[in-house]
Amino acid sequence: MTIFLSLLLTMNSASGEKKQDQFKIGGAVRFNLYAKSWVDDKTQPEMTWDTWRLNVDGSKGGIDFSFEYRFYPTFDTHFIHHGYLGYAFNKDLYMKLGVTQVPFGITKFASHSWWFQGQYYFGLEDDYDMGIKFDYSGIKKLDLSFAYFRQAEPEGPSAGGVTYGNAGPGRYSYDITPGFGRIGTQQVDANIRELNQFNIRAAYHLNKSIELGFSAQLGGIYNKTLDETELSTAFCTHIVANWGQGWNLKGSLIKHNYRAKADDGRNLDIIQMGAYGSAYDVITKANTYAIGIAKSFKTDFGPIKGIQFYVDYTYVDKIKSQYADMQHLIPGVLISAGPVYTYIDYAMGKNQPWLNSTFGKGLGTGTPDAEWNKRFNINIGYYF
Repeated sequence: MTIFLSLLLTMNSASGEKKQDQFKIGGAVRFNLYAKSWVDDKTQPEMTWDTWRLNVDGSKGGIDFSFEYRFYPTFDTHFIHHGYLGYAFNKDLYMKLGVTQVPFGITKFASHSWWFQGQYYFGLEDDYDMGIKFDYSGIKKLDLSFAYFRQAEPEGPSAGGVTYGNAGPGRYSYDITPGFGRIGTQQVDANIRELNQFNIRAAYHLNKSIELGFSAQLGGIYNKTLDETELSTAFCTHIVANWGQGWNLKGSLIKHNYRAKADDGRNLDIIQMGAYGSAYDVITKANTYAIGIAKSFKTDFGPIKGIQFYVDYTYVDKIKSQYADMQHLIPGVLISAGPVYTYIDYAMGKNQPWLNSTFGKGLGTGTPDAEWNKRFNINIGYYF
């Protein structure tokens, strides 16, 4: 790896122009108003301070820099979202070094709603890890990304674990959390973590409107107690299509197998993954089907310049019949008014971990014949 980086660093930039030194500071403040169908008391609806964040982006001496740090008062945690150094070797090859988005599936988001698609909740949408990534666009109609991630992104503090389930790492995206797992319904110790992950993503632009893609992820799940590593895999095919006046379609099929061992050497059926200061159960093997459609309109209602209606749906097939499958369905609308973006969602889920009266169970064993839980959610964000 050292030799490879040295060779790349000797290449001259072919951009033809020297970047100007510049830096910009920005951020956002977001609020949530919501009501949960499974909570029947006077606290509903509730309004919370969702997040505030700080961003720094810029370039100096031809080296780019991008950093974002987030604070979540409701979850009593804070953490880095991303932070990397970027360098363009030429007009076709760009490198990012640090905490950056994993090249997998539809990027930047596979979803339209504030809730993401279901695969976000087990680390396969808008995931961020620590390593190095190369984006290459030198082949006509084809975008390629290659990446190596040594480990998950740095952790912030854990939440108290009383309201939001088991205490876990403060992170933006979901990664494996050491502690315990399950074999069947039996809880067992599992001192495991992610190490040495490789990603490749190819996106072919059939025309200006249609993108077809394939992604592969191979990484190690290391058990510190056993001093052994298992090979974890995930594969994805995706499509993104735009047509007519503001129509958009996003669809993906993901197959993942998070091979991992308990501290006693047995193969795990369920592992723990965590973000936002909490952790919950995740099935180690599943097929996931996700599709979303949206229609955008330009408007001129005072400050409101754009409205997008959408529906996102995910089905997680846990393969083994003893575990109940997960579904979520998110119809909603995004209203854009200058620097203010408002998501109005009616989120519905069966065994969806955040749409569940029993937090953390949905993506693990699940509940057979689960009912559709519902949450009406308005997220208002001011971005600067």
